[in-house]
Order: sequence, then C-alpha cells, then structure tokens
Amino acid sequence: MRLVFFGTPPFARTILEYLIQNGADIVAVVTKPDKPVGRSATPAPSAVKQCALEHHLPLFQPVKASDPAFLDAYLKPLQADLYIVAAYSEILKENILATPRFGCINVHASLLPKYRGAAPIQRCILDGELASGVTIMAMDVGLDTGGMLDQVIVPITEDMTAGELSKELSIRGAEALWKVLQQVEKGEANATPQPSQSLPYAKKLKPEEGEIDWKRTSDQIYRQFRAMTPKPGAWCKVTLRGESKRLMIRAARQCSNVQAPAGTVLAHAGYPLVVACSQGALALLEVQLEGKKNLDARVFLNGITLDQLKFLTS
Repeated sequence: MRLVFFGTPPFARTILEYLIQNGADIVAVVTKPDKPVGRSATPAPSAVKQCALEHHLPLFQPVKASDPAFLDAYLKPLQADLYIVAAYSEILKENILATPRFGCINVHASLLPKYRGAAPIQRCILDGELASGVTIMAMDVGLDTGGMLDQVIVPITEDMTAGELSKELSIRGAEALWKVLQQVEKGEANATPQPSQSLPYAKKLKPEEGEIDWKRTSDQIYRQFRAMTPKPGAWCKVTLRGESKRLMIRAARQCSNVQAPAGTVLAHAGYPLVVACSQGALALLEVQLEGKKNLDARVFLNGITLDQLKFLTS
C-alpha cells in the first residue's frame, strides 16, 4: 500500500522508523513546521522531519494540513491508499480523512475511550493509573472517537516517567500498527465502535501544572514529577542565600520513613538533597537552577549548606 505518514515528536519517529525498517511504501511524510527552541529561539526540525531527511523521504511541512490548497496540490496527486497519523499535533478535517482509498489510521497513546486528547501519557501517570496502552483507531471527524482496530496494554511501573512510558508505547504501537496494516491490505480489518460513556479527557499540559506544592503527599508529588518529565518539566520555588529562584527537578525518587514539616530540606538514606512533603519526602537527584546547567544533586550542593537553601510552600 502507498502510505502517507503524519507525525511530529519522538513518539511518532519511532513508529515511522519501524515502518521504514519493515519495508513500508511511504510516499510522503507530513510534519509540523520547525519551531523555535531554547534561548536563541532558533527554529529546530521535529523528530519526524529528521527521520524523513535521513531516509530521503518526500517531506511536507504545511501550517495546516487540512488547507484545501495543500491537499489539492500535494496530497491528492500522491494517490495514497492510507494515511497514518501518530501525534501529528493537529486535528485533521473531513477533507483529509476522505482522501485516501482506505481512510486514515491513528496510533493513539491510551486505552481508548479513556484519555482522548492531547496528553494521554502524562495524564494517566498524573492520575495514578497502573496501566496505559496504545489504540490503533480508524479516524473519523471526532476527537479520538473512531472505531478501534487493535489495542495493546502496557503496565506503568512505579518509577516510570512520561518520557519512558512514551518510548515503550511507541514501540508497542508500531508493532500493533504493522499487524493492522497487514489486515487492511488483506481486507480483514474490523473496527470496533468505542463505548460512548464519559471518561477522563487528556487535555494539553500547561507549564504551570509542573509547579510542586510541598504540602501535598509524596505520592502525589512523585506522580506529578513523573508525568511532567521530561516536558514541560516539574519545578518549584526556592530561595538560595535569600535570593528567590526557580528550580527544575530533572531526576527524583520517592523516600519513605521521613517525617518533617513540608518543605524541610535534609539528607536522608544516602541522598544528599531530600525535601519533606506533607507525608513522606522526595529525593532530588538532578536539578537545574534557572539560568544554570542541569547538575547532579551532589554537584549542585557544592559550596551550599542545607540551611542556605529553602523550598517554598504555597
């Protein structure tokens, strides 16, 4: 089958690479325009663009893929049999969905109908789910409401971050997608309608949701850290030698058997930087003070005594 692949982040790149390695006939790749990154705001290519360039695949970066001018000039002439969508970051309209012979298939990182929306991986960790998964879905005009072609369950381990879960889901999703593609080609694919009940919706994360309130329990805060890692990142407000700063938390572990007022800074169980929560505590392993590099906690504390570092509570 002639395939067009729509995707943007590393999750989608893993799936695209799997298709390439297995000999899929990808006639074009569509990804979002380069976005400014870092302090210099230099435009950077998406992970999917990098993959397409490495494999010399035809590449398009429309501002809006559903723009009729783009569809007519670039997509329709390809005469693709199927469009594959994985974390493309745009809701495709009916004019796109109706173009390929076999329609459009989406690789969605949740066990639909739970966690429809933009941030299913992060939201399921934040909610304390014990498992996530991937749904291969026949797309319709709704938001992640199409019929289900396959599902794969993936356990969420107690220390798994959103980044780690995303990687696992992308691998399992690529395998499930490949199986579905064989079924489509043989005319054996059957979509099961999704249940209509109201279930958790995975709205896009905002950076302010990464702010830690040390008055919450260590269970709640650790889930928050894992859900926000690597992006948009978990952070807190501190004072260092009396100066207010923002501290990003890049790596952490939950500590048990700690009883101290929320926000208290101490060393515990071999960890040099531990912050007490309302119940339990969090050991900070890697941190990044605003305007500085990411550092191991021991290196960060060089020249700093614990009484000079205050973690603020709201």
